[in-house]
Amino acid sequence: MADQTATDRPKPLIVNVFEMNTPGHITHGLWRLEGNNRERYTDLAYWQELATIAEAGGFDAIFLADVVGAYDVYRDSLEPAVREGLQIPNNDPLLVIPVMAAVTTRLGFGVTFSTSYEPPFAFARRMSTLDHLTKGRVGWNIVTSYLPNAARNFGLDEQIPHDTRYEIADEFMDVVYKLWEGSWDDDAVLVDREGGVYTDPAKVRPIDHVGQHFKVAGPHLSEPSPQRVPLLFQASASAAGIAFAAKHAEVLFTADRPPGSLQRNIQTIRDAAVERGRTADDLRFLVMATVITGRTEEEVAEKLARYRAFESPEGKFVHQSVPFRPLDHPADITVREALEREGRHDLIEAGGLPLNITVGRYVAAVDEAWDKNQFFVAGTPEVVADEIERWLDEVGVDGINLRQYHSFETVRDFAELVTPVLRRRGRLRPADEPGVQSAGGGTLREHLYGTGARLPDTHPAARYRGGQNL
Repeated sequence: MADQTATDRPKPLIVNVFEMNTPGHITHGLWRLEGNNRERYTDLAYWQELATIAEAGGFDAIFLADVVGAYDVYRDSLEPAVREGLQIPNNDPLLVIPVMAAVTTRLGFGVTFSTSYEPPFAFARRMSTLDHLTKGRVGWNIVTSYLPNAARNFGLDEQIPHDTRYEIADEFMDVVYKLWEGSWDDDAVLVDREGGVYTDPAKVRPIDHVGQHFKVAGPHLSEPSPQRVPLLFQASASAAGIAFAAKHAEVLFTADRPPGSLQRNIQTIRDAAVERGRTADDLRFLVMATVITGRTEEEVAEKLARYRAFESPEGKFVHQSVPFRPLDHPADITVREALEREGRHDLIEAGGLPLNITVGRYVAAVDEAWDKNQFFVAGTPEVVADEIERWLDEVGVDGINLRQYHSFETVRDFAELVTPVLRRRGRLRPADEPGVQSAGGGTLREHLYGTGARLPDTHPAARYRGGQNL
């Protein structure tokens, strides 16, 4: 594709580094690669080095995934996940954000937190604190948690039913919106040294929330932060998740499931948002993408072969909580036959697995990390840029979460090789153009939307401003 001029104003790319505070995130077994830094995840310097590379490379944010349980469905055991370092050990993602913010000025940070097991009052204060410390560069990925082990970690015998988790999440959102938007007026903090008044008491109020799942008096303990409400991320596919996203989310993580349905899925959520009084432009859609690049085709092929050689055969089954043992069976028998051999008639009756395909086909379908994935590209920088532009212009997504195969090779390759091409084509802002935390005080929301730091008036959180509807 030809380079774009500034006047063409092509659709900009949102690009995040997809991370997790753990040695093994979503590239199973690749922590073993020579020179990979995954075991340094407990080191402050790891996070600072990553953030410095990402900011220089034009990334919009480092997005931090999280789980509050371990993967124990595959082989009905924790052992495979623990052995492989697959999201265990796993540290709190919120705590590394100030470390990265201290060495950057524009880079944003998205962090995952579940609404299912911890109360909203304490979380609201933690997020306000991060919004203050980053000067508005933080976002929240809203999840409801899906691991059975997570439920047991918080005193439950089994998972909360799926749709009930979303009902809890919806009330959780009402509570934090009341705290963030309704509890303090914009001009409540006076810092009046002569009068001896730090905050005007008339402009701070309790929220007195009493609902089905939460009872919170308030007031919020933090003064208003730059965004008040952090930028709101979410991934959703179910009917309950789509309804929740249409009401609350700003940036959606989506996928082409089932194949060929991506654009329809995007339009469904946009339409649902409009029905709720929001606008179609209130939402941005990101996909997880694999980008492997090098200066020559030979270098690209070498990296691809090296990464594949270290892939864990079992890791994908552990991560996706596959409830039987595909690798223990011949590839040419059906999934039904494999389940019968394992005596898992309960899984046959449940009907959640594709019973009539071969085990070999099932194994291939589970692995989405390579060229089977629609959002996979391996090539020289111009080839990569061409494909990313196709995703933006033809597929219709707004950006990517970059899957890391090697820390920091993957991010550095993108920053040093792909970013200059995308900048020439107008897809990423120039290196010298102010972004988040510009002289004017940009926030993550301003950076991605080009509007104000606060949620738009069309968002349901806005109804609580000024203490209304508490």
